[in-house]
Amino acid sequence: MTRFSANLGFLFTEVPFLVRFDAAARAGFKAVEFPSPYDHAAEEVARAARDASLEVVLINLPTGDEDKGDVGLTGVPGREADYAVSLEKALHYAAALDCPRLHTMAGIVPDGMSDEDCMTVFADNLATACAAAGETGRDIMIEPINRLDMPGYILSYQDQARRLIETVRAPNLKLQFDVYHCQIMEGDLARSFKRLLPLIGHVQISDNPGRHEPGTGEINYRYLIPEMARLGYDGWIGCEYKPKGATEDGLGWMNGY
Repeated sequence: MTRFSANLGFLFTEVPFLVRFDAAARAGFKAVEFPSPYDHAAEEVARAARDASLEVVLINLPTGDEDKGDVGLTGVPGREADYAVSLEKALHYAAALDCPRLHTMAGIVPDGMSDEDCMTVFADNLATACAAAGETGRDIMIEPINRLDMPGYILSYQDQARRLIETVRAPNLKLQFDVYHCQIMEGDLARSFKRLLPLIGHVQISDNPGRHEPGTGEINYRYLIPEMARLGYDGWIGCEYKPKGATEDGLGWMNGY
């Protein structure tokens, strides 16, 4: 059975963050995910999820200082101490939310640094994160993000992620397969998914161009989503798209799944 999770960083933004849980539940979702709950106390977020009878399936680690352009710290040389603080905070929230997955964003290649410099730090930080998360049975997720939307991002190709997973060799390090980012950088979605399936721990979807609802662009989700199930994926599929209008008005694409 296909299971959809509402990404509250993208959906139901018509209302404040803590109200989005109830909005998602009323729209029929059984699970939610979100990049950044950190403006609210962990207990407040947990209560909102619990009151709406929703499972929290994914959160992100804090991404650093957004005012300074940080979009993740995992692969950024010289920021290891900041990353350790970010990891500790995320693990606290994950425990309060009973959330099994944490996405750790790579960051931007700093001026004067090479991709190789960043990958070495990335692997070291991932090993640390996986060891800490593994103590409570949680998975660490890495996600290639396209360089059109995020120029200079350290991790942009599926095989980069595969090599990191093979290097770190932690059983709780998984690939977060985002269809939108993969389409922009590589395409060949169904074959890529099949090849990488043993590494995939979570899926996210949106269409291209525009990152809107499935069915608004070039990606054939009517083929791809059933194909994922046929290949054996039974995890959550995160709806991480920008609604073209009001969130509830655009949920019709889910009919038939």
